[in-house]
Amino acid sequence: MGGPTPGETVPSDEPLGTLRGAGIKVDGRRVGRVLLALIVVALAVLVVILYATGIQKNSQITRLHQHGVPVDVRVSGCLGLLGGSGSNQAGYACRGSFTLDGRRYSESIPGNILRIPGTTVRAVTVRDDPALLETARALTGEQSSGKVFVLPTILLILLLLALAALELRRRHLRQQPS
Repeated sequence: MGGPTPGETVPSDEPLGTLRGAGIKVDGRRVGRVLLALIVVALAVLVVILYATGIQKNSQITRLHQHGVPVDVRVSGCLGLLGGSGSNQAGYACRGSFTLDGRRYSESIPGNILRIPGTTVRAVTVRDDPALLETARALTGEQSSGKVFVLPTILLILLLLALAALELRRRHLRQQPS
């Protein structure tokens, strides 16, 4: 029928058989639209995340300034952090403990400097959220700021311009005769 008989040799440039099934056809326009939609959605999600992060950061700084309670954090230990390929030192992650309203808490100490175990760090926390901890020195230099919204606002403007361009293109294509 279509194949070689037993014992017959087949020249190497001829196919041995035919694969059955549907061929694959890729519509470049559809793939482009899907990729564009994914990019627009990713940009929108990024804008929302950056705005939410900025709001949260400003809220934490405000809470620490308005409701902050000074505490002395006793350093329990630090771990070295590696960056990149693991051969570069990137800083330190330290933990410490403090007592607030008769309860003992163990938290990460903000910053990435090496602290000697047993030393005391002046810090500020809030009574209803002791995990919100900042060193007193760092807190003096922090304030709520609108600067955290610059990047998400730029990205939002780019997103809106892209959506407007897509809508104009869609209307233009709809008005053209087929």
